[in-house]
Amino acid sequence: MAVTGSTVLTAAAASGVVAFWPAAAASQSAAVPPAAAQQVANSAKLDGAGKLASQVQISKVMSALRQDQSTALVAQQTAARQAARRKQEAARRAAAEAAADQAAQEQAQQQAQQQPEQQSQASPPPAPAPSGSAQQIAMGMLGSYGWSSGQFSCLVSLWNQESGWNVYATNPASGAYGIPQALPGSKMASAGADWQTDAATQIRWGLSYIKSLYGSPCGAWAHEEADGWY
Repeated sequence: MAVTGSTVLTAAAASGVVAFWPAAAASQSAAVPPAAAQQVANSAKLDGAGKLASQVQISKVMSALRQDQSTALVAQQTAARQAARRKQEAARRAAAEAAADQAAQEQAQQQAQQQPEQQSQASPPPAPAPSGSAQQIAMGMLGSYGWSSGQFSCLVSLWNQESGWNVYATNPASGAYGIPQALPGSKMASAGADWQTDAATQIRWGLSYIKSLYGSPCGAWAHEEADGWY
């Protein structure tokens, strides 16, 4: 039997089981409280924002690491190219100096072979050794290397900067010596035993070096202006 506004007694009462179903209680148990629902939504949003912020931070760190690695790689490649260039320049200069030494030795041998022949023949006396200032001696030698007097100004500028045309000029850092600043100075011995004191010997070696490596004094001066050495 049911009574309006009161508890319904089901037929199960006959078996000793009684169910109480107020209509209002049934409707309340089926709904989630609005405040609780909002709290759950806010928590979900916070969790999502936290994860997003963490991902952004990780992305920034990884980007910074990649940038550092790229910068380090570029620096290593640049250093390697510079080292290779210095090595090539050193090898080229060494080869040129060897060629200059060889040329000076061949010239000295030719002169030594020609001396007995000249002595045995009734020929005019040999030309006197070059005399005058170091620059005058160099000017007189240009033609024997196939250069015109137009190359002389470049030679003056080159050896003004290297040694001031001083026979005894010595570079305390590298050990380069003499008017052409041969490195080491003993290389000039191929042009004469008096290489330490004689301007003509030093100039002869220096002009041979310039011809073998740069072709002309102006070529050597252009390299000196560009790189600070020749």
